[in-house]
Amino acid sequence: MPKYVAAIDQGTTSTRCILFDHAGNIAAVDQKEHEQIYPKPGWVEHDALEIWERTQRVIRGALEKSGADVANIAAIGVTNQRETAVVWERETGRPVYNAIVWQDTRTDAICNELAREGGQDRWRAKTGLPLATYFSGPKIKWILDNVPGVRAKAEAGELFFGNMDTWLIWNLTGAHVTDVTNASRTLLMDLKTLDWDAEILRVLGIPRAMLPKICSSSEVYGTARGSLGGVPVAGDLGDQQAALFGQTCFAPGEAKNTYGTGCFMLLNTGEKPVLSKNGLLTTLGYKIGDQPAVYALEGSIAITGALVQWLRDNLGMIKKSAEVEELASKVEDSGGIYFVPAFSGLFAPYWKSDARGVIVGMTRYVNKSHIARAVLEATAYQTCEVLDAMEKDSGVRLTTLKVDGGMVFNELLMQFQADILDVPVIRPKVAETTALGAAYAAGLAVGFWKNYDELRANWGKDKEWKPSMPAQKRDHLYAGWKKAVTRTFDWIE
Repeated sequence: MPKYVAAIDQGTTSTRCILFDHAGNIAAVDQKEHEQIYPKPGWVEHDALEIWERTQRVIRGALEKSGADVANIAAIGVTNQRETAVVWERETGRPVYNAIVWQDTRTDAICNELAREGGQDRWRAKTGLPLATYFSGPKIKWILDNVPGVRAKAEAGELFFGNMDTWLIWNLTGAHVTDVTNASRTLLMDLKTLDWDAEILRVLGIPRAMLPKICSSSEVYGTARGSLGGVPVAGDLGDQQAALFGQTCFAPGEAKNTYGTGCFMLLNTGEKPVLSKNGLLTTLGYKIGDQPAVYALEGSIAITGALVQWLRDNLGMIKKSAEVEELASKVEDSGGIYFVPAFSGLFAPYWKSDARGVIVGMTRYVNKSHIARAVLEATAYQTCEVLDAMEKDSGVRLTTLKVDGGMVFNELLMQFQADILDVPVIRPKVAETTALGAAYAAGLAVGFWKNYDELRANWGKDKEWKPSMPAQKRDHLYAGWKKAVTRTFDWIE
């Protein structure tokens, strides 16, 4: 009798395999980082073959740590960094170019050219998305236009495209598929038909034959080979939608925020898409088997946890990411400075790819502890901006915020987040809700879990932070942040 569901969580900086039991508890986890490749300013790439190799290693590692064998695994779920695009040869499995990462801004000229007819919202009514470097479609066009010989191969039907979920599932099973959540991040899928849009494909010059079949988020796509040979691969969700599902936000009006490399807040809006008027994305939340698709509003922030890594790797202020809290705790506030980390432009709610990062308010009083504190506060301020936009679009005032991801163990950040939002912030007992959501989707497909009620029963509160900041102080700090953001605008000409 299978005891676990395996989740492969393929993230921006690392890949993990986590085994979950029926109660949603972690039985084993193994993790490996992969290289971040920066060929030019604004360009970010990954070696897709390296990621596949690391994926195989963490699968073996999780099995070894748990003492489980393949017979103990009921199903495999996949969750992934979204919008990271890879194109490969269908016969050899070799990528024609490195994977272009979601943070990459090289497609700015393509997006600007597309916006000349119909503006940045040219395809928002169809796709729920603005024209932005964030999404996969323009990345495919860049590869077809710039890598010698690739367009001819694509038109001859010799190439496959996929976000990282598709790349992993193809390597695991041989099936060329994606799910509705990942497809909704390409700028190529119609939100209502849940199919690739012929007009957008024509304008971008992308052959439909290279695109994967769009499936639900919970069904059997194929059977794994290798270390998990014979186990059904049965769940697929983009990482932020997986966290929404793992946080059991099954009812309209329920929201979660994930604190990782970037920060992503999603609000369940039910079975009809809500188009944003305030800079948010309309996206698929999940689709379970034959049930109707569930939509969500999303606020995407490019740089949050990545800013802590930047302090560690580029400036050497800390040796480990976890040390940022201790450093920031040595001062009572940020010393009047704000750090707006628009390294790859600004995402929600501004969508300004020509913005660049700034630190404002500097005096000789400021030391590295103030900078560390401003780094953490930047995450909270950006989340507050997204929440403001979400409330305007939905008409729903959030009463609590469920949080997950690596940064939720930073007590200073979580308290400041509650203070600046003026709502309680709740961390669940299992904070790895991205992987858990993928496991839930896979487990539902094979009957390991029967229904949503079983999943809700697994959710439990670990800690809650309540707001304690006076309103006047909160308003003053937030106004300063808004002013600082304007200083990032129009930096790239």
